[in-house]
Amino acid sequence: MDLGVTVGDSIDRLERTGVDFDFVEVSVGEAQPLPTDAAAPRLRSALAATESDLCMHLPFQQVVATPVEQLNDAIVEYLEDLLSWGGTVGARKAVLHATARNPYDTDLRPTIAEQLRRIAAVGEEHGVEVVVENVGHQKQGVQLSVLADLAREAEVPICFDVGHAYMEEGDDGIDRFCSRNADRISHLHVHDARSRGDTHIPIGAGEVDWSLLEEHLDDFDGTVAVEVFTDDLSLLRDSAERVTDLFGQTS
Repeated sequence: MDLGVTVGDSIDRLERTGVDFDFVEVSVGEAQPLPTDAAAPRLRSALAATESDLCMHLPFQQVVATPVEQLNDAIVEYLEDLLSWGGTVGARKAVLHATARNPYDTDLRPTIAEQLRRIAAVGEEHGVEVVVENVGHQKQGVQLSVLADLAREAEVPICFDVGHAYMEEGDDGIDRFCSRNADRISHLHVHDARSRGDTHIPIGAGEVDWSLLEEHLDDFDGTVAVEVFTDDLSLLRDSAERVTDLFGQTS
């Protein structure tokens, strides 16, 4: 198991918080322009200084699927630009939000699965593993149970965000999803959450029953990103230590 930290789109934050982690997860293509070779030297230098590998997070707000074929083609084309760039800087994985213009439209589900398949295939061409993340607690997020079926149909691995799952369906949702889909989970986002709406808080500060991961993912050997929204290294390290203890590994 490799343990990393999410840093948003900030190389400054990467440089401040990427130490002591196997990889950093950097957001691309959302608020800032398309990454270019001009950005690569500083990114490579920061990764070398922290001795961290790179994972990517594809645009948060860009939906994966719409009912319009031309828009779907444009979405894949844009993400291909990002994945191609990611391949040039050695990105290992790229996280993709499972979203659609109307996630409750059952007629759109085959299109969502096909879009996931197409985007994952593009990533594979560039040496980047695309993993699809559960965001069913958001307006355009595909529901947790539906995501599992679509990911299997498209043969795409999953980024299981524990806090998002808690916000959507509570501990019962985490339990159901992990008990049925552990074999598809390649990447984890770990942060705590509270039912009142708090999320991305340090592990142990919220209400998530972390023993559920220990029960269902005891032999997990993928990548785990600490997604706590802070630059406080002591808090990040504490959450990281709790994760390694959870999976019985040394930090």
